[in-house]
Formats: sequence, structure tokens, C-alpha cells
Amino acid sequence: MARVRLIDVAELAGVSMKTVSNVVHDYPHVAPALRQKVQSAIDELGYRPNLTARRLATGRTGMIALAMPEMDHPYFSELSRYIAEEATRRGYRVLIEQTLSDPVAERAVIGDREAGLVDGVIFHPVQMGTLDIAKLAPGTPLVLLGEAAMPVMTDHVMIDNVAAALEGTQHLLDSGRRRIAFLAVTDGDITGSTTQRLLGYQQALIEAGLPVSPDLVLTARKFSAEAGGDAITEALAAGLEFDGVVCRDDKFAIGALKALQAAGKSVPGDVAVVGWDDTFVGRYTSPTLTSVAPDKMAIASEALSLLEDRIDGYQGVGRHRIVGHSLAVRGSTPAS
Repeated sequence: MARVRLIDVAELAGVSMKTVSNVVHDYPHVAPALRQKVQSAIDELGYRPNLTARRLATGRTGMIALAMPEMDHPYFSELSRYIAEEATRRGYRVLIEQTLSDPVAERAVIGDREAGLVDGVIFHPVQMGTLDIAKLAPGTPLVLLGEAAMPVMTDHVMIDNVAAALEGTQHLLDSGRRRIAFLAVTDGDITGSTTQRLLGYQQALIEAGLPVSPDLVLTARKFSAEAGGDAITEALAAGLEFDGVVCRDDKFAIGALKALQAAGKSVPGDVAVVGWDDTFVGRYTSPTLTSVAPDKMAIASEALSLLEDRIDGYQGVGRHRIVGHSLAVRGSTPAS
């Protein structure tokens, strides 16, 4: 089937090619009735703008890239949806990339692979650190998410992980828990998230006048619900006593719930559990999961605002934004 051209839309709508171009590029001075006439012709013919031509005419493609480590991870998939919806609201289409935390794939994200294809990139790095990104000096506008890298000249959006972990631990302390475990430190973890969350956990215990016991900081072989459950099972088998668990993410928390129930432990009667990320799966566990809740909508909105500034020409020092969080209290912890 031949590609539908701009002139085809113009002939069907009975208008000039310039008018069609103005509608396609959403210029505000087109009369509503004329805009509707052109849009009807676009819809009838199935016209799709030529991105290369648009790039040559405006310097922009109307597309942004979103690069995430794992699209099947509940947190990343939920955040991606918020970002895609916000981008659509602002008139952008989104090209989604999955890096699988591979260093080659991550370098390609801010290298030349996206040059000319997108107007900007929102990127959650894992392997790449602050200096890695700073040295590459990406030419395409870039906004970073997460805790792995914060170059001084690059915009960045995150929550206060230390404060959030402190609040989650404090919630357990307020319910009378005194032997609170942290799940988990993982072999080869380079995300930065665990370090900050572990710091907030320790801070809450110290402020409560409780000892920080290394025995209560559990280890897991990898990031998965199964590995989290195994860590809890092994701790119980070794005779470790604890009445609360702060988990670094909801996958670990789900594994913890399953392992505790398999061991005959009541949740939250014997052990209370706090997860992290407030993903949809926590609403369907038994009991439902209390979880640290990053404001995903605010992350999406802030990231797009910063990126649009860069696309519009801002070249100043990076803006590092902290967005809000809360604690979604559900059945896995007693109300404090």
C-alpha cells in the first residue's frame, strides 16, 4: 500500500498543504472547524507524519526515549506507564528501551544511538555511575531517575530514600516492634538504593535507642521474591528472632510473606512486614502489603518538565529534584 502523503490529506480536506502541516504540528492559530476538517481527513486516510521531514522542518521529532532496567519489574512498569501518559498529555510519543542493566546497553542510551530519533531521553541507569555519564556528555537532552548516578550537569529526579526507610522502620517501632530485620543486602548490588535504605533503617533504630545488629541485616542471592523468601527461611532456621522486617522492595516483601506463613508465623501478629515501591501486587497479597509509596505521578511530571526545559534550550547546571513519598499502610503491619 502506498504511503499516504501530506498532499493526499490536503486534497481530501480541500485545503492547502500548509494548513495540513499547521494541524499536524498543532499550531494554535488554526480555526477549530478547519482543524476538525483536516483531522477527519487524516483519520480517514490513516496519515502518519514523516518524522524525518518533521525533524528537518522543526528540529524536533515529537518523540522521547524512556530507558528502564526491567520492563517486567512491577515498579518500573508502573512508573513507565505514568511517564508515557504524561508524555502523551504533553504531545510526545515514547520510545521504550529495556537495558537489563547491561553496561553496553546503558552507554548506548546516552551515546549516539538516539541522536536524531528523539528530542530527549529519560533514563534509569544501574551500571553507569556519575562520572561515566558526565564523561560521555550526551548531546541529546537527558533526565536521570534512580540513585545510581547524579552528574552535576544532568537533571535528576528521585525520592529521599533515607527518609522513606526511616519512616517505614519508625512505623514498625511505633507498633511495638523491637527486633526489626532488613531484607536484604544482595551480592553484587550496585544500585545505590539499598545503601540509602539501609542507612534510613539504621538511623531509625539508633534514634529509638536500639542496637543495630548485623545479624538482622539479611542477605539475598539476587533480586527476586524467591531469594527474599529463602533469606527469611534461612534466618528462621538459624534461630534468628525478629518481629518486623523492612524490605528494600515489594518483591522481597512478597517472598517474606510467603516464607513467614510457611514457617507458621502470623503476619502481622508475630512478624510485621513493610515493602517498598507500593506496586499493585501488594494490594493482592494475604495479608495486603504495607509499602513505602514513591509518588510515581510526581516523578513522571517532574522528569517531563525538566526534559522539556532541556529540549527548549536550557543548558545550565543540573537540577536535582526530590519528590514526595508516603507509607501505604495495609494488613501486613498493625496500625501505629
